[in-house]
Amino acid sequence: MCGICGVVAADRERGPDLEAVARMSGRLVHRGPDDEGLFHEGPVALAARRLSIIDLAHGHQPIAGEDGSAVVVQNGEIYNYRELKRELEGRGHRFATDCDTEVLVHGYEEWGEGFVERLRGMFAIALWDQRRRRLLLARDRFGIKPLYYRHVGGGLSFASELKAMLEQPGFSREIDPEAVSAYLAFNSIPAPLTIFLEARKLPPGHLLSWEGGEVEMRRYARVGAVPGGEPRSGSEDELAAELREVLDDSVRAHLVADVPVGVLLSGGVDSGGLAALASAHAGEPLHTFSIGFEEAGFDELSRARLVAERYGTDHHELVLRPDAVELLPRLVEAFDEPFGDSSALPTYLVSQLAAGHVKTALSGEGGDELFGGYYTYVADLLARRVGRLAPLARPLAEALPSRHDRVGFDYKAKRFARAASLPPLERHHGWKEIFDPEARAELAGAGASAWDPLELYRERYAETAGVEPLARLQDVDLGLYLVDDLLVKTDRLSMSHSLELRVPFLDQRVAEFAFSLPRRTKVRGFQKKRLLRRALAPLLPDEVVHGRKQGFSIPLAAWLRGPLEPFAREVLAPGAIERQGLLDPAAVSPILDRHVSGREDLSRQVWGLMALTLWFDRYAN
Repeated sequence: MCGICGVVAADRERGPDLEAVARMSGRLVHRGPDDEGLFHEGPVALAARRLSIIDLAHGHQPIAGEDGSAVVVQNGEIYNYRELKRELEGRGHRFATDCDTEVLVHGYEEWGEGFVERLRGMFAIALWDQRRRRLLLARDRFGIKPLYYRHVGGGLSFASELKAMLEQPGFSREIDPEAVSAYLAFNSIPAPLTIFLEARKLPPGHLLSWEGGEVEMRRYARVGAVPGGEPRSGSEDELAAELREVLDDSVRAHLVADVPVGVLLSGGVDSGGLAALASAHAGEPLHTFSIGFEEAGFDELSRARLVAERYGTDHHELVLRPDAVELLPRLVEAFDEPFGDSSALPTYLVSQLAAGHVKTALSGEGGDELFGGYYTYVADLLARRVGRLAPLARPLAEALPSRHDRVGFDYKAKRFARAASLPPLERHHGWKEIFDPEARAELAGAGASAWDPLELYRERYAETAGVEPLARLQDVDLGLYLVDDLLVKTDRLSMSHSLELRVPFLDQRVAEFAFSLPRRTKVRGFQKKRLLRRALAPLLPDEVVHGRKQGFSIPLAAWLRGPLEPFAREVLAPGAIERQGLLDPAAVSPILDRHVSGREDLSRQVWGLMALTLWFDRYAN
């Protein structure tokens, strides 16, 4: 695992600004505190910061092939590198190390840019082809690892994090109004957008090549629903056994490391299953890490403890208290782009806890998208039956009093009634929309964008025409929400503590299996993740298999009506909002007032606005 950055200059005679590249690399030291390296030749400079996980004594980056004609830097891990290495050695390639990064350069020499299609793992790659004078950027098919780029004046620069891009002379911090609109809709900024007009994100499964000042991009892989595919046949017991084997194979691959590997254990079936499977392959007691809360309705420590006790893990726990006054600015620093998902807070702390004991850990992201774990999927199926009646029920739902302490039936009923009669994609987005178009226009005022952020969802949705309806929505979540929210959260917050997080559910074989399953094996009635629960039932306590999903949700609604209210009022004070000029103070203040009054749960909106304003003061100036 590393942080990478680099520049290829449009002016070959002047070459890259090496001082700027050094500053860019310095901003990524948390991603790789063990080693640093720089390659400079002609118009290009590539830099890497290394967190040593595989072949600890070697693997210094950048790495070149035998004749030095190709040089590569990588952020990530290639889990099938040993198989690829054996194949390449059989074709005459000579290796100087046993690290996974060296496989990339030899793979490029043998297969050209098609080498990325052979990789099983998570990665962001930059490769300089000296013969062709071409720079190639690639991002893994799931979007697990990030990669930002900037194409200005014929030159190209890139980095693992946006904060490193800011170190370039002349980088414009002009804010992209479309990114602001997207953030207000989703509480995160989807690829290819970034908060700054001058930088973009490379989308998952894409290659970008720079040659002679020109840039070309193409998609080399797409993970998700496949039009025309036939559902996998077999009894549920047979499918459960096959799924267990597929997951076990992925977990075994994700344990490849020369350092101990831990598991972030939430108390749910996803992370519990990873801990159970990993324990069977670990040569020593597995380290597991859990976060709990003082509020009983949000605490899963008891269930996590059951898994830890069953497998004799070296278990570590931390109880979270509402100290966001201290922690939210740290989150803003880690993300370097506005990010409003409040589950970032426990993710930050559990990563900090794990980093004190291991350098890499497994996490359960992807299980919900692949196997039907969200209540929104239940709502989607229910709405298809009763959606026409939703307008009649809406007045009753709106009249329900809001719970003071947590998201409850009232919140879900109101969301359902408001969105149930919409078309499928708009309805699915409506379950979790942060601000609707009218509210976004009021908040952004004169700077509002006319562009509809949902267009990104519509583009993805259109690619699966003809596929079973629920699978189409899972595909949207896998390609957008997972990439631009959950994976951003896990990458930035783990790497802020120099911890590598691996996600075994996000494996090509697991995903292909999941999308080949009939819908009834995922969601039926109010039952979610049916087949995954059946597959993992022999490995886990009943309380975990059948327990209510909680994940890393926090008691935010109650906190913002209690100990965090003064901090929220300070951050969202009209004077501060007016000084920034990004939002309309007259639209912001009533949102906080309505939440604190208890009339409505607007905790996600308030938290998102706080994150946005704190980000602006840290990075926009």
